[in-house]
Amino acid sequence: MSEQWTTGSLAALLREHLPREQRAELDAVPGWEALLNPYVEATRSGWAKATAPLPAESFVRHLARHLPAGRTLEVMRILHGADLYLAYACARGEPSALRAFEQDIRRYIPARLGRVSPSMVDEVLQVLRERLLVGSGDTPPRISSYGGRGPLLNWVGIVAARIAGELVGRDARHELVAEPPEELVRLLAPSDPEYALLREDARRLLIESLRQAVAVLPEQERTLLRLHHFHGFTMDRLTLMYGGSRSGIARRIAEAREQLLERVRMELTPRLKQDRLTLESLLGLVSSRLDLSLQGLLD
Repeated sequence: MSEQWTTGSLAALLREHLPREQRAELDAVPGWEALLNPYVEATRSGWAKATAPLPAESFVRHLARHLPAGRTLEVMRILHGADLYLAYACARGEPSALRAFEQDIRRYIPARLGRVSPSMVDEVLQVLRERLLVGSGDTPPRISSYGGRGPLLNWVGIVAARIAGELVGRDARHELVAEPPEELVRLLAPSDPEYALLREDARRLLIESLRQAVAVLPEQERTLLRLHHFHGFTMDRLTLMYGGSRSGIARRIAEAREQLLERVRMELTPRLKQDRLTLESLLGLVSSRLDLSLQGLLD
């Protein structure tokens, strides 16, 4: 392997496999060949060392496909060589590469999914393996589309988050852990002195009102609130899962929050007509805790 992979040999192969205009980009910069040094080192260290040797020309063809015209040198400077090598070896079905993927990439994905049910973690990992590592007909495994512009673990984590979002939206069986209203109350006011001062009957009334309010929320709004308030999904993570813009997701969560507060008010008001002080305390408690949590999301 080390005899085959040299900077000079890779440079010659890369020029051969790039279109004419991209070859001109390379030739216009003296010493560009040095940018290939990380790829030579990638064959001697890291995950690449744990995988079976790849033919130099095969890998260079793969590298060339991920170098855009007009930005060839710019992209070469930022690529993660060892990760690109591992991903390509996985796409080829190299057993040692697949083992390295399982041990050094896939096993860290559950921690990136937040608090989800064990059954959902298992299904996300199963779909992830099939989607990334299994080809179909003439279509190569999707992991071959990884371009090396960021760490492979981050790229796989984004794919996994999207899969989780698809499962949540497609089938009620795959909802994230559905905490009862008692847990919602606890999370909204884990140590709030105002909550501690509430009478027991007021606490029970709050739990029941939240149960009714959450039950009538549309499923998608309920899921968004759960993902944020229970599982701590950030704005960027929710945007990746649902698509659209960051501001659009923020607006949807804010609207879902207002719907929840309005439903809680509708549930509590007829029951506390004679006790306006308790009514305002309960409404203020829910509103303030949601505001604090939402502010953390928007930061």
